[in-house]
Amino acid sequence: MAKHKHRWTLKLFLAVLIFCSCKPSPPNKENDQPNIVLILADDLGWSDLGSYGGEILTPNLDQLAANGIRYTQFNNTSKCFPSRASLLTGLYAHQVGFAKTHTNPIKNAITLGELLKSAGYRTLWSGKHHGIENPLSRGFDRYFGLVDGASNHFNPGLQREGEPAPAQKKPDRTWYVDSTLHRPYTPKKGFYTTDAFTDQALDWIDGYKDGASPFFLYLAYTAPHDPLMAWPQDIAKYRGKYKGGYEAIRKERIRKQMEIGLLNDSSVISNPTFEAWNSLSQEEQEKEDLRMAVYAAMIDRMDQNIGRVMQKLKELEKLDNTLIIFMSDNGSSSEVVKIGGNGEIGTVGHWESLGKNWANVSNTPFKFYKNYSYQGGIGTPLIVSWPKGIEQTNTINSSVGHFIDVLPTLMDVAGASYPKEYNGKHVVPFEGVSFSPTFSGMTIKRDKPLYWKWSDGKALRKEDWKIVSEGTDAPWELYNLVNDPNETKNLAHENQKVVKQLDSLYRIWQSTHDNY
Repeated sequence: MAKHKHRWTLKLFLAVLIFCSCKPSPPNKENDQPNIVLILADDLGWSDLGSYGGEILTPNLDQLAANGIRYTQFNNTSKCFPSRASLLTGLYAHQVGFAKTHTNPIKNAITLGELLKSAGYRTLWSGKHHGIENPLSRGFDRYFGLVDGASNHFNPGLQREGEPAPAQKKPDRTWYVDSTLHRPYTPKKGFYTTDAFTDQALDWIDGYKDGASPFFLYLAYTAPHDPLMAWPQDIAKYRGKYKGGYEAIRKERIRKQMEIGLLNDSSVISNPTFEAWNSLSQEEQEKEDLRMAVYAAMIDRMDQNIGRVMQKLKELEKLDNTLIIFMSDNGSSSEVVKIGGNGEIGTVGHWESLGKNWANVSNTPFKFYKNYSYQGGIGTPLIVSWPKGIEQTNTINSSVGHFIDVLPTLMDVAGASYPKEYNGKHVVPFEGVSFSPTFSGMTIKRDKPLYWKWSDGKALRKEDWKIVSEGTDAPWELYNLVNDPNETKNLAHENQKVVKQLDSLYRIWQSTHDNY
């Protein structure tokens, strides 16, 4: 019996030995670290996506939401370039020189490119910057895109043969193709910004598919920022869809948001600020229908291109271990640029803006728009998908967040280390909080308040309370965002003690951050 037991033990030992010798070697960095795709829309409203209540066709983003997490209380800065600076650095725009202008180099900080490059990532950026530096000088291996602000989507450069003059603010917008500067950038016919940014990103992903390093792709679209321009076949999907008017579309979005679970039956919705549809002439209604149809087409085309990225990752068997983050740099815009042109809305020769009526619908259920510190200006849809890293899919998370949180989150998932110095210069510690615990179903509780200051608007949020003011001498308004996320009931008069406490915190923040 002992002899048989000894043989059995020997066999078990040999089996374990053979099994161990056949086990794969420890995972390399590519297997440990996810690929990261950070997608930023430009002037997208909170309710424009299907997964946030919109009627616009966004099946690819909706799929990412179904396979991931949607966030209801994430915030930007209400303006393009401060948001992009915060996103890149994990700091408030005031700390990096972007409080009032984008015409400075980023200071006091490292960028996502520099951080992730130090962790072994190949760093790729296609799209808009809204700064002055070539991203190749700030940690990115490859760059293609618009360094400046808005440009013509079909032709950001000089007039091409057989076409109208391109409608544009400036004909000499700065573009880079890696280290090559183009001012102006006049592409061949058939160019469209959203397609071109994606084409370049796909070329990079394909070109580096056999490399050992994981990649970080920052895909910064200029859609649906004006000028409203889209391909005719995309516009045709939506022509006539908006003839019911502002109120009808807004009501349907609210109904869908309640159905999804973004709102509940007790939600109080902000009062609309758009004009009465029946006060418009037939001609004006036709123009408004076309205006919104082109805007919708731009979002539709962006979603199509995001689908192309997803398909490429799937083909390369990289989708499961790719963290995809989608958000918008501010709320939908009420700004109206009066350039016009000699073509129809939607074409290369005509600059048209969305305007405040449709922007109010776009930001449903919030009030106001881009440039405001109310939720209509600072609220962003946020979708996160990571098949290998998110435990429970198709969930809605109410964690309060800000663009400054993206850097510490990516630092966590990449296993990167934040330096005290970079290239011999002091680096300010990041201000954000990692939201990676939400990938396991947790809700983040913040210890420090969040702050906003853009133009004449300012705000502070601490736990459930938010103070907000619009106008140089305007008093603070106070809202409880848990009970009233749409800022419909100003509680400042009956809660003066709370207002004073939050005002004191804001003054301290402003005095310290104005000194950077």
